[in-house]
Amino acid sequence: MRAVAEEKFGKELVAIARRAGGQTEISTLRASFDRLKVEIENTGNLHIQISGMMKEEVQKIEAFREHQREQKKKFEEIIEKVQKPIEALYKRTMESKKSYEQRCREADEAEQAVEKKSHPVSTPPKQTEKFMNRARFCRQAARIAEKQYMWHIGQLENIRKDWESTYRSTCEVFQQQEIDRISILRCVLWDHCNQLSMQCIRDDECYEEVRKVLEHCDITTDNNYFIQTKKTCCSPPNPVQFQRYYNTQTNGNASDLAANRLSLQPESPGFNSLSFSVALSCDLTGVDIPISGANVPSLEDSVPDEEQYKALYDYTAQDPDELSITQGDLLVITEKGEDGWWTARHGDSTGLVPGTYLIKI
Repeated sequence: MRAVAEEKFGKELVAIARRAGGQTEISTLRASFDRLKVEIENTGNLHIQISGMMKEEVQKIEAFREHQREQKKKFEEIIEKVQKPIEALYKRTMESKKSYEQRCREADEAEQAVEKKSHPVSTPPKQTEKFMNRARFCRQAARIAEKQYMWHIGQLENIRKDWESTYRSTCEVFQQQEIDRISILRCVLWDHCNQLSMQCIRDDECYEEVRKVLEHCDITTDNNYFIQTKKTCCSPPNPVQFQRYYNTQTNGNASDLAANRLSLQPESPGFNSLSFSVALSCDLTGVDIPISGANVPSLEDSVPDEEQYKALYDYTAQDPDELSITQGDLLVITEKGEDGWWTARHGDSTGLVPGTYLIKI
């Protein structure tokens, strides 16, 4: 908009200079008018020139934004691809939890029914045996539901770790994009103010105030402010943990219920109650690596010679041209792509790996 305004203003100044009067004046006043018309036309041409310079800067910014938009879309698709299975597995885990709790309640009710029917002398032995068989069947179904629930918890934890690793690397890429964006816009604004100062020195004091503000522009401060105002929490969400039914829901005397359940269970030496817990591992690499603008490698750096890097995380190849790596592997980087994927060699295998998964040795 400023470029269009400068172009319009310049053309109007040129038109004014060509229509200006003063032809009837003579001598020095005529010369003053003629000089005034020349300077007005020169000023108009300078405004038209600065308009063209501004349009070139706008084109550069548009190209930069389009590149970042494509890169961001690529990583968003990766996040969505990882997000869908974890949502589906979480839903199945909650369903298995409900099934497990329902089977436990049915087993408790069946055992209580056996306890009530076993005391009266008038109860036929066949009916008593029928209740006991039902109690055993319900308890066996509860054990099966418990194992299924624990299996779903384990699967959910495995896929959650993969999701967290992918999400962490994606956030690092987005952070690097924000650093690049602030740096580019900061430089463009600086040049823009210099152009306006050269065009109109009388307005230089106003633009100098803008430069003073730009001198205080700091990438780290901007990122920290964004994090403080937009953050949702300080740590990843806790994993879903297995909750034993009898630790959270007990009715009556817990020792009596336990004794009744043990009396109805078939003798099975070596059978022990199972407990399960899932702990979130906060240290994925075992190495404290600070993340800052100085430590993140630039995506546009060229590789003069082969460089050795170390893998920070595990990565499984998704396409034939990619290379699977394991945490701690030593790789030789032969090429760094602008899209964040680097060509690496590990032994006799060569393929693409995400650059954010590596650190230079």
